[in-house]
Amino acid sequence: MKCVVCGVKEATVYQRHTGMALCRDCFMEDIIKRVSNEVKRFDMFNERHKLMLAVSGGKDSYVLLDVILKLHDPSRVGVVSIVEGIEGYNRAEDLVRVKGLASKHGVDVVVISLKDYVGLSLSEIVSMSREKSINVSPCTYCGVLRRKAINEVARDLGYDRVLTAHNLDDEVQTALLNVLRGDLFRLVQLHPKGPLLSSLFVRKVKPLRKIYEEEIAVYAHIIGYEFQTTDCPYLRFQPSLRARLREYLYRLERKNPGTMLKFLNTLDEFLEKYLSKYVSYPELPKCLNCGEATAYGRKYCMACELLMNLGVEKPKYLRLSPRG
Repeated sequence: MKCVVCGVKEATVYQRHTGMALCRDCFMEDIIKRVSNEVKRFDMFNERHKLMLAVSGGKDSYVLLDVILKLHDPSRVGVVSIVEGIEGYNRAEDLVRVKGLASKHGVDVVVISLKDYVGLSLSEIVSMSREKSINVSPCTYCGVLRRKAINEVARDLGYDRVLTAHNLDDEVQTALLNVLRGDLFRLVQLHPKGPLLSSLFVRKVKPLRKIYEEEIAVYAHIIGYEFQTTDCPYLRFQPSLRARLREYLYRLERKNPGTMLKFLNTLDEFLEKYLSKYVSYPELPKCLNCGEATAYGRKYCMACELLMNLGVEKPKYLRLSPRG
């Protein structure tokens, strides 16, 4: 079968949500065009912005870097990765491919371990948590500390945007979780034009948010990405509600291809109207310990609170000096 777009090359990819059979080149062009359209629609960034890509070394972040390098000046792109420090899971090895792609384009790469950042690795934090019988999942510690570190690195080094590699599957799962929990505040923040609640935050955007995870896997395969064979050992602690939602959505998508994309497009349109009429939040207060933003009504940010509950009296964090 010939590609339905170019009509010349053999079709090698079947796009479920459109029903189109595409050749490798037309498939990749489609992904890049859709990302570009999403960026422009929500004004995620422009040619003047310095972009800091938060990467893990996985297929999604590798594809994000590849696509952004095709859409933006590489001299205005940087990469940051926070290595958690998990026994038996050396993610530094997974970053080799990202570093290789970045170096070809002269892109700066900043790699910081949680041990360097806060003085404790994730394995040490989890061990301390279990010793004190604290009912906090490893993923909570990891997510809170990584987000804090990434924001501070991007801000300290003078970047205008933080880009993450969340895909369509991620976004729909998170949106539904917020709906089921009745959390309108977090649902609003999920929107690309959601309010920036603190002047200390670098705006975070998600250019791959309308691309299926399956499509990202195909794109990664085409550009030669070697897939990881080792998963984080803490994945088994993933919240069960998200896991059940994910399986349900995959069944629904198999029966009705395009469902997740239609859902997120509809949600975007609804939230955009809601944001323009009703949303106005004051500046977030600052943490009494580290001076970073914290939630309304809280004295300490979540990172400091989590660490203090572990027995860290006054948590301190690594800060980077601006580059000339």
